[in-house]
Amino acid sequence: MVENRSRQRAAYSRSPKRSARFVLPALLPALLLGLVAVGCGYALVGRGSNIPESVEAVYLEALVNRTQRSQVDQFLTRAIADELTTRRLFDLLGGPEGADAVLKGSVENFAVTPITFDNQGLAREYEISITAKMSFVEIGTDEVIWSNDRYLFRENYVVEEVGTNYLDRENDAIERAAENFAETMVSDLLEGF
Repeated sequence: MVENRSRQRAAYSRSPKRSARFVLPALLPALLLGLVAVGCGYALVGRGSNIPESVEAVYLEALVNRTQRSQVDQFLTRAIADELTTRRLFDLLGGPEGADAVLKGSVENFAVTPITFDNQGLAREYEISITAKMSFVEIGTDEVIWSNDRYLFRENYVVEEVGTNYLDRENDAIERAAENFAETMVSDLLEGF
């Protein structure tokens, strides 16, 4: 009799009606999530583009420096040019003649803040922060394709002691921040964020 019950249980658990009754509720959340993702316009980053097809040549205007720190605008402009050249999505021109769009902006704020100190109270590590305003405008129509008024980037750097002097690494930190800024900014521009 025990053997007979085991056979009945095994047959009952394998029946198509029983397994479908337990599998469907388990799959329902996954199916609903898939439908919601498709319905709300979900897409993988890096697949779309916010740039009109008519934009093939771009002029990168030198950034305006509205800060007291010299050369920060030059670091950012050079990093953006390098990133645009690396991506090869459109021709980068040296002037507005022949360009379909212009990428322009300004460095609005630059700050250096000490964050760690040594035993004598001298700052050993600093944080720089750079705030910029950027826009991408179609030439001819003056339509703003993309803009961001508050890009904020931070980078830490250590002041190294060399003998009795200290070696300041601020320019190196600005260059690293500029590279990160350019990579993020160009990605945002292309994806329309």
